[in-house]
Amino acid sequence: MTIFVFVGSLLGAMSLGMPIAFALLASGVALMLHLGSFDTQILAQNMLEGVNNYPLMAVPFFMLAGELMNAGGLSRRIVRVADAAVGHVRGGLGYVAIIAATVVASISGSAVADTAAVAALLIPMMRNAGYNVPRAAGLIAAGGIIAPVIPPSIAIVVFGVVAQVSITKLFLAGIAPGAMMALTLAVTWHFCARKEKLAPTEPFNVRRLGRAALDGVWALVLPVVIIGGMKIGAFTPTEAAVVAVVYAMVAGRFVYGELKLRALPELIVTAAKTSSTVLFLVACALVSAWLITIANIPAQVTDLLEPFIDNKILLMFVIMVLVIVVGTALDLMPTVLIMTPILMPVITKAGIDPVYFGVMFVLNNAIGLLTPPVGTVLNVVAGTSRCSLDSVIGGVWPFLLSLTALMFLFVLFPQLILVPAAWLH
Repeated sequence: MTIFVFVGSLLGAMSLGMPIAFALLASGVALMLHLGSFDTQILAQNMLEGVNNYPLMAVPFFMLAGELMNAGGLSRRIVRVADAAVGHVRGGLGYVAIIAATVVASISGSAVADTAAVAALLIPMMRNAGYNVPRAAGLIAAGGIIAPVIPPSIAIVVFGVVAQVSITKLFLAGIAPGAMMALTLAVTWHFCARKEKLAPTEPFNVRRLGRAALDGVWALVLPVVIIGGMKIGAFTPTEAAVVAVVYAMVAGRFVYGELKLRALPELIVTAAKTSSTVLFLVACALVSAWLITIANIPAQVTDLLEPFIDNKILLMFVIMVLVIVVGTALDLMPTVLIMTPILMPVITKAGIDPVYFGVMFVLNNAIGLLTPPVGTVLNVVAGTSRCSLDSVIGGVWPFLLSLTALMFLFVLFPQLILVPAAWLH
């Protein structure tokens, strides 16, 4: 009955057009009323305690780092280096998009922001070069979802806080699957590009690559600083976010000279708005998470999944299918916040590595950013590329299917994530 009350009130509030954060709060109130323990003080206290968490400070700083990176010219230089390296091959701008998406993702960790930046830079170039624009937009959208998996992922920070799993371990475990996502997209694009009728490209030039690399070295070094610093224990993920902000500001202002001081207030306000949305969502979700625990919903879900507990691969398969279904209706962050407290007890009882599950769970939710009808990243790319959403959905299917296949490969062979994670840690 408690599961019905929670799910029914949540879906009911969403069907009325209520924003996700308020729908989560409404479902929390419904659970409190059902349990006969409604108290506004407890609501307020849990909301405040939910966001009064040191690791969550990484969210606004990584958001700001992304804004500074785009305004300071770092993103454009990353694209320029990738173009000089692989732009000459057939379908080269597609490979440029994949490389740029991966490098940009390793700086800011926001799928929507990273996708918008790469799409704004590359879609006009691809259109002028004669590429199939909906297919190109689908590729850029698929590349954008590397950001929630590869460090410094904001989604992983939130999962780590809610699940109480080491964020540093999650970050390091996300490197290998993020790289494999990029490789999978490159292989898929190779077969798609063979069907493209493209104009001849500029031949490879070592000097051009050298100039681009020299100009973009400050942008390319930032991911190494962030990941390397966490690897050697120089700073925590939260401190890494601050380092990223300072680095992006210094590079954009004093090295490239493109970051104007008068633009800083607007960039800070933009990052603050985005961060406040995420953190308010976290605050409301953690009220529901606390009540989910009080109402013993995880135990009820564990009982439902009991037939699969003894078979880790089968259990992960069932959970991944469940998350795919949920991901078609909910955005990444709400799904992480709602389902993490429900699923973690099941994972713990089954003896599945929580770091492995965290990466898989976030990867699955990231794929949900490409699935209609919600498909947040699809909407961003459609707007940026001036294509209809239907045509972008048609363009993204080969990449969506290949990434989904990769995810289920990780289900069958967890060592693909666990072995590199153990080596990197």
